Amino acid sequence: MSFQTIRVEARGPVEIVTLDRPTALNALSEQLVAELGDYVYALKHRRDVRVVILRGEGRAFCAGLDIKENRLETNETRFQRSWRGQTQLGDVLKGMRLAPQPFIALGHGSACGGGFSLLLASDVRFGTPDLRMNAAYIKIGLGGADIGSSYFLPRLVGASLAAELLLTGRFIHADRALRLGLLSDVVEPDRLLETGLALADEMVANSPYGLALTKQALNMNIDAPSIESAFAIEDRQQVMLAGTEDHREAMTAFVEKRTPQYLGR
Repeated sequence: MSFQTIRVEARGPVEIVTLDRPTALNALSEQLVAELGDYVYALKHRRDVRVVILRGEGRAFCAGLDIKENRLETNETRFQRSWRGQTQLGDVLKGMRLAPQPFIALGHGSACGGGFSLLLASDVRFGTPDLRMNAAYIKIGLGGADIGSSYFLPRLVGASLAAELLLTGRFIHADRALRLGLLSDVVEPDRLLETGLALADEMVANSPYGLALTKQALNMNIDAPSIESAFAIEDRQQVMLAGTEDHREAMTAFVEKRTPQYLGR
C-alpha cells in the first residue's frame, strides 16, 4: 500500500508505522485516519507482520484531531459528516485491538485527544520524559469520554484516575504515568525506538499463533464475567496450541538447546 501521511518500514516480521505530519504535530487529518485505517484493517490477513510499532515523526506523537484542517466539501449534512469522522477513527482503534499483531506505542512530546486514544488502544506503551497526555476532547466543549477513552483508561489505571483525567482534561506526564502503570518504561528519546524494537524481538521469538492468541485472551478476559469464563478461554487456547507443529518444534528446540524455527501463521 502507498501512503502520504504515514510511513511503514519493515524490520523482518516487525513493522514500524510512523505518523508523518510533523509540521502539524501529526494531528489526525481525514487522510491520516483513512490511511491508518487501511493499514490496520489489512493486518488480519498479513502473515508477514507479527508485531507493529506505532510512533510519531517530529516533536510530538500526535496532537489529536486536526481542527484546523480545510475539509473537502461533500453532500453530507453536518450530522452525517460528524458521525462518519467520529466512527471512522473509532474503527481504527477497534481494529488495533482486534488485529492479531500486538501494537507497541512509542510516545513523545504531546499525545492529546485522539493521539492519547491511539496510545491507550496499543498493547504496550513506552514514553520519553517529555511525554504528556490528555483527554483533550472536553477542552473543546465535548465530553471527555471519546474514541475509547472511557473504555481503555479505567482498565489501565482504575476508575478514580480515569475520572480525574476525563472530567478535567488535565495532562498526565510520563513520570506519573510510569508510576501508575500506564507506561511500561520511560526512556530517553535516542533509546525510544530501540526499546520498542527490543520488546518486539522478544515477542516474535515466540510462536506466531501463541502470540496472536495470547493477545486475544488478554482482550477477552479483561471483561470476563467470571473466573470460569477466563479459564475457559485459556484452556481452549492451550489445547488448540498443543496440537500445532509450532508447539512440537518449540519443545524439540528446548530439549536440543536451539532457537525454534516456526512455521508461522
